[in-house]
Amino acid sequence: MATTLRCLSLSSHLSRPRHLVSGMASPHHRFASPSLHSQFAGTSLSLSTEKPYAYTKTRAAPSVTKVQMVAKIQFIQGTDEQTIPDVKLTKSRDGTNGVAIFTFDEPSLFDSSGELGDITGFYMIDDEGVIQSVDVSAKFVNGKPSKIEAKHVMRTPRDWDRFMRFMERYSQANGLQFVKK
Repeated sequence: MATTLRCLSLSSHLSRPRHLVSGMASPHHRFASPSLHSQFAGTSLSLSTEKPYAYTKTRAAPSVTKVQMVAKIQFIQGTDEQTIPDVKLTKSRDGTNGVAIFTFDEPSLFDSSGELGDITGFYMIDDEGVIQSVDVSAKFVNGKPSKIEAKHVMRTPRDWDRFMRFMERYSQANGLQFVKK
């Protein structure tokens, strides 16, 4: 069925409900009189009541590429430690604090420490940021460095949770597994 509409601006009248368009019938009458004429040279504009073609702009969903940083440990900022540590965790009975002790046997740091600079701390780096400790000690055998031990103290449940998220990422990246003793 076709409906005839008298209008000056087609877009403004089409956006209103049919019963509010000037020249249309009242809300009780669904269609306008087919005898209405345009003010432009007496021609009529005919609109179909069928649904017109829908023009939609299709575009691919925005792709978000999240590059996941591999969790890593550093003693000198900017230089990743390649040796995988032995990690021992303790937690208080009430769960409010805990301690993680990392032991690195013959760390790669000793191979090039003279070239890279001094140990400045213990840095655990992942997507969330950096967890830092300055409690780092070296063990020497016959005057040569053989081990590095780093201690990280967690004083709140939030610190513990953050550390465990780091350890989960670090263990996935380095093939570690948790063994409860």
